[in-house]
Amino acid sequence: MTEMTEPTATSAKRTRHRHHWRRDLVELAALFTAVVVADAVAKTIVHGPDGPYLLLVSAVVLVATAAFHTWWARRHDHGHAPPALPKTETRTGTAPAAGAGEDGDGEAGTVLWRVRTTVRDEPGSLAALCGALAGLRVDILTLQTHPLADGTVDEFLLRAPAALQPAALTRRIAAAGGTHTWIERADAHDLVDTPTRVLGLATRTALDAAELPLALRQLLGRCAIRSVPAVSPTGRRSDRTAPVEGALEQGDTVMLLRDPYGGVLTVERPYLPFTPSEFARARALVELDARLGPRVPRGEDVLTLPEGDAITVRRADQDDVAAARAMHDRCSDRTLALRYHGPVADADLYLNHLLSPRFGRTLAVETSSGRLIALGHLLWDGDETEVALLVEDAWQRRGIGSELLRRLTGLAVEAGCDSVYAVTQASNTGMVAAMRALRLPLDYQIEEGTLVITARLDALRAEHGGRSAERHGLPAGRPHPTPGAGPAGQGAPQHP
Repeated sequence: MTEMTEPTATSAKRTRHRHHWRRDLVELAALFTAVVVADAVAKTIVHGPDGPYLLLVSAVVLVATAAFHTWWARRHDHGHAPPALPKTETRTGTAPAAGAGEDGDGEAGTVLWRVRTTVRDEPGSLAALCGALAGLRVDILTLQTHPLADGTVDEFLLRAPAALQPAALTRRIAAAGGTHTWIERADAHDLVDTPTRVLGLATRTALDAAELPLALRQLLGRCAIRSVPAVSPTGRRSDRTAPVEGALEQGDTVMLLRDPYGGVLTVERPYLPFTPSEFARARALVELDARLGPRVPRGEDVLTLPEGDAITVRRADQDDVAAARAMHDRCSDRTLALRYHGPVADADLYLNHLLSPRFGRTLAVETSSGRLIALGHLLWDGDETEVALLVEDAWQRRGIGSELLRRLTGLAVEAGCDSVYAVTQASNTGMVAAMRALRLPLDYQIEEGTLVITARLDALRAEHGGRSAERHGLPAGRPHPTPGAGPAGQGAPQHP
């Protein structure tokens, strides 16, 4: 609805004022003319019989006529003037916006919801749905449509009164013809339009091959992403395959994509089926990654240890496998056992897997002579994230592990992860101390001698405020779903 604002009302007042001045000038000119005519007539009458009396009567008639004209003009203006407008107005269908924030913390009490529902593919179905939302004073901020064979999936970003319960919103949508409705809380990051978000994801993927799993998660929302290699670290070939064009399985809740590095990318979202549009976008992102080939950012940071030694921290990939094996040869059996939780002889088998950008990000530490002395891994594990450290014996207890862990945690925050976990043993005091040094809320779980330490990243994400994600036009993460709206897919941890 288009409504007149304060500047428009002011402009109308000025227009009326200009109209009054033009009319006054015309009346003044007419008055001078009348004076000249009256003077000529008065001179003629004054010399006739009863001249002064006639002049007095004429003056009275003239004053009465002027008074009547003024009264009529004012009555005419007031009868046609537009009604006065209040200084502030709100749009129909929205609550007053004074002091309102997008998260519903303001006085107006509005919240953001992401809603997806299926409607019949016929004229008027979307209009009926929009009318039902307007009846609840719900404002539609964005709309995406996903055509299906027997209908259309409409995805809305809504701003609704805080008092409106999701169950009431779902019932109104169902009454308007919506089926299979799904709803979850949204935040301001979701206001980024889809083309901008997709371009940002493509840019990040083009710069770093390790971004592909993260980009798919940002593109598809909360989902579990796993990369199944064609050959396992132990040399066993996988029986999991995917056609060249990809496929949707299990009621369109599982997406299979061929991994450019070999193997299969599996994307699971059991609470919400994938649409053909989402499948096409994901496949295009994987094809972009395949065309660009292996790549990793080559930035380096030079640090000085308390003892005065200079070290270099950089990203690592599969080109560093030989240097990593040489570092394994210099590590003690105890150090390798604490890191890999298995036979020391099999440690080298995991390096290709760990250094692949498909499974996460790896930071390497080198001496000034270029010798590799430490590795830090941030591994994507379904919808969870694992951190792992290995520092050569001669360089332990110098703060290298803590520095790597701090940087890996920062990468996890940029990726929108809610938490990171480390799998170690209670006797590994160095890893336990490094996790405590993060000064984050920690959760400890001990099972059969294995210690799992989970660090919540909520405080760091709030501190960063999603700046890294906003720089790319991306949401920094999604809020948890509304209870009863369908749980996210849970990934079982798999450790090398």
